[in-house]
Amino acid sequence: MIISPPFLPTAGLTSTDDTQTDPMMAAVAEFELAHGIFPIAFDRRWHCGVHLMPNEQHEPVRAIADGEVVAYRIAKTAISDGRIDSTTGSPALNSNTGFVLLKHTSETGDGRTLTFYSLYMHLLDLVTQNGLAAQLNNPDADSSPIALAAWLLQASNPDPDGNYPVRPGNNLRVYRKDVLGYYGACHGQPHLHFEIFMTEADFNEYFVKDNRTQLGATSALTPESKDYWGCSYYVISNGQMFHSMPPGQTDSDHFPRLTDGQLASQSILYVQAYFHKGERYTRSWIDAGNGQMTLLTPTPVKDGFKHYEYQLYRRALELYPNCPSEGYELLRFGRILSTDLPTLPAGAAQSTWVAVTFNESGKQGYVDISQESVQKLSDADFPFFMGWQKIGDDNTPFDADGLCNFDELKKILHDVEPAGAPAKDEPEYKQEDVLSAYVKDKQAIRQKLQGFVCKAPSEWNSNHNATRYAALNEAGGFYAEQKDTNPNGYGDFIKFVEKFQFWDKTPLPSNEKLWFFHPLEFLRHFRKCGWLSVKELAQCIPRKVIDQTKSAAYQTVYPTGIVQWSTAFNRANKYCRYLNYAFRLYGISNSAVRLSSFLGNAIQETTYLSRTSEANGANLSYAPWYGRGVIQLTHEENYSRYGKFRGWVGSAASYRDSLETDLARACDSAGFYWVSCAKPTGREHNINSDADAVPVILQATLSNVCGVYNYHAKTCSIALSSMKFRVCKQFERTARAVNNGNPDSTNAMYGIVPRTNVFLASMAKLSDFIVDFNDSYMQKES
Repeated sequence: MIISPPFLPTAGLTSTDDTQTDPMMAAVAEFELAHGIFPIAFDRRWHCGVHLMPNEQHEPVRAIADGEVVAYRIAKTAISDGRIDSTTGSPALNSNTGFVLLKHTSETGDGRTLTFYSLYMHLLDLVTQNGLAAQLNNPDADSSPIALAAWLLQASNPDPDGNYPVRPGNNLRVYRKDVLGYYGACHGQPHLHFEIFMTEADFNEYFVKDNRTQLGATSALTPESKDYWGCSYYVISNGQMFHSMPPGQTDSDHFPRLTDGQLASQSILYVQAYFHKGERYTRSWIDAGNGQMTLLTPTPVKDGFKHYEYQLYRRALELYPNCPSEGYELLRFGRILSTDLPTLPAGAAQSTWVAVTFNESGKQGYVDISQESVQKLSDADFPFFMGWQKIGDDNTPFDADGLCNFDELKKILHDVEPAGAPAKDEPEYKQEDVLSAYVKDKQAIRQKLQGFVCKAPSEWNSNHNATRYAALNEAGGFYAEQKDTNPNGYGDFIKFVEKFQFWDKTPLPSNEKLWFFHPLEFLRHFRKCGWLSVKELAQCIPRKVIDQTKSAAYQTVYPTGIVQWSTAFNRANKYCRYLNYAFRLYGISNSAVRLSSFLGNAIQETTYLSRTSEANGANLSYAPWYGRGVIQLTHEENYSRYGKFRGWVGSAASYRDSLETDLARACDSAGFYWVSCAKPTGREHNINSDADAVPVILQATLSNVCGVYNYHAKTCSIALSSMKFRVCKQFERTARAVNNGNPDSTNAMYGIVPRTNVFLASMAKLSDFIVDFNDSYMQKES
């Protein structure tokens, strides 16, 4: 699942903060406004989206994921909320009714399909928009990350009441990062109203069915499911002991000395662990028995063993010699997710000692998380202690009139501090003022609200207007108080509201409630997923390819140099599941640069996912040890190293051919190559030098992990193709490291052009960079 926020400012592409795991989401969070808080509006009604306003009006609104258009409205001009422009004396055109509603279906794991919707409301009208940003003379018919597509530039005439029509999607498709418009305003307040929601059926299928997640649970258990992504979490209790040094590891450089200690018997320790830029980080919270969690680590704590993630391979070899690959999983996940590994012998060999902060003084000690008493989860489980709360009909703070009850809200937030609640007999506006100040001015409360997953009616469905706004026209209500001076006030207000509403023009359920997420929290969470759908992987195969050999085999596969969508999809479908398991196990999908660098090599080496061995391998001088797998292992030594890592018994010849015939092994061996280098250089066991501590392939990739990649167009020097191709010096270092073990080599290298083509196509698909590579690279569903 590849997803991103509706704005992609350049400030979010990099960060100087090494602990900032998602600088783009941090940048977009700064756009959230105080008058559009999720899930409570200023008037105590449901507000199931957020209001976002970038610093620059010309920052485009973009699709957050690939999807299909459900409905949309293009307005030629803005409308008025009834206020008069003091300069012209005419009604102020201060509100925008334009919107786009998208449906997204993607995958978050093996057999785990997620269907959800995103709404972009108050998009700028065409008149104002055309004065803001020049549009292309020949715009794309359906989608473009560079400019508005043709369908977004066509406004119908309004009806006699000034309402612009809502149009059905009619099979229109968009892709992540496509421009949808620019943010407009409502009541003169510039912003984009942004929502993410799910229908009841889709929500139950993903979150409830077969207990696939722990959303709504009040305790945490290690799941039976092998579904895993994002951060790891450990729940530690029962007076657990912490050690300054794991037993038997006194002389090990893997375990810097820490502190002995013990958890109080009534306390529960919650630990979050994750890898970032090669280091291992943790955060800890403690519940001292009162049901309240106290943060022990104001900033994430970096493990004392440097380059922890990059040294996982070496660590696994030394700590789990009987089956390093199983140990590798324990070190990365805290549990074993694979099902085809030899089993480590019981006892000390299975122990997984990790450093955690365990008390208010910030002391760290080692704990063995392999114990059954330690519960082990991931972000895939939506654990309650990370703030996720399911707000349904049984625990909603909203009453029958659709107004939020202050006391009930405080109760589900576990907030026991006095907050100046108004007396019950005070006017309604006092209730609104107090609640508005409560949710706006307390950052801790707003943070808790971000974890709410709310079952609520849509404000864009006119069927709910009578319930939602009835109090405004009842005794003491805003419009009831104006009956004498503004007798049509309530009716005019409802007409204004209906100009934005569109629900009856969509195929969505007309009377049921929906499940809403804080949209930025939803994005922040699922951006950790990293599992590619088949369609997403297929888009990483460039539409046009160049192969320097122009061999007969190549011309048979791609006689025109064009990869058709059906070909790309079918090949991606064959490999996708197994590649995803390798991406997850070896941390390859932890960043777009890592994943694009891997695919740039793997897709080229498999001749665009068509084979798992070198062409004509049996006739090569080093046969029968020719290259097999997605990133091809060659020579007997490297096959033996892989077998040792997997814990296989027998000669390398006994399993050698399986790397060609078994897709799971073909993909897993490529992940092994990526983290081990598979070419002994005499450096991988030397940790005296920072550079030597990082495997050579990762050195090449990491050197520019946050940099801006420089792409230069070139033309073939010999008559291979009329297509111009691009070079990227940063990626070339990774490709050379994979190909010959030396990222700084300057020798002629086979396949550098097609590898770069795939890398660029993958970066265009997977990263947050806006790259215009035109049809030479972009693969679209036909």
